[in-house]
Amino acid sequence: MEALGMIETRGLVALIEAADAAVKAANVKLVGWEKIGSGLVTVLFRGEVAACRASCDAGAAAAQKVGELIAVHVIPQPHPDLEGKMPISLPETLSRKQVK
Repeated sequence: MEALGMIETRGLVALIEAADAAVKAANVKLVGWEKIGSGLVTVLFRGEVAACRASCDAGAAAAQKVGELIAVHVIPQPHPDLEGKMPISLPETLSRKQVK
């Protein structure tokens, strides 16, 4: 099972900057992004634990340069029950909030 990396920011610009830095820093796949409300947005990506940690570090640093970083976290082994109940799986088909 792949690790789950998450970066939450206030504002879309900081989120896009974080996502760009994260995928450039290590071999991770973007799962998608979620609009939480009140300007909070979260990007999710999957990969090996070390890759997710490196991506989170790079993404967090990038987000802080252009906006407000709210939270950053890596779950090394998400429980399998989360897959069907939360938007953490790599998508088979893409919607507006899912990234290839």
